[in-house]
Amino acid sequence: MIGNIVTVTVDRPLGSYHPEYKDMYYPINYGYIEGIMAPDGEEQDAYILGIDKPVERFTGKIIAIVRRSDDIEEKWIVCPTDTSFNKEEIAELIKFQEQYYQSEIIM
Repeated sequence: MIGNIVTVTVDRPLGSYHPEYKDMYYPINYGYIEGIMAPDGEEQDAYILGIDKPVERFTGKIIAIVRRSDDIEEKWIVCPTDTSFNKEEIAELIKFQEQYYQSEIIM
């Protein structure tokens, strides 16, 4: 998957709050890849890095996978094709949500 180009439909844009956990603020765009089913039976979730404004859809490359050892879900990290992040930068940008899970970043 890493290196593939995908289109993410954003259902939680930068600056929004989680629909159930009202104190969870989204400092990045977050959404799903239509037509790719994840192990939880929902469409594959993705964090979008490197875009500093809210968007509805975004096409970019997968640069990493967040694998949770205490949850069935994986999250994909997607960014512009001309951008890169290291593991530490990714961890910092997604900790708003991943702090609640035991996860590792695979690159």
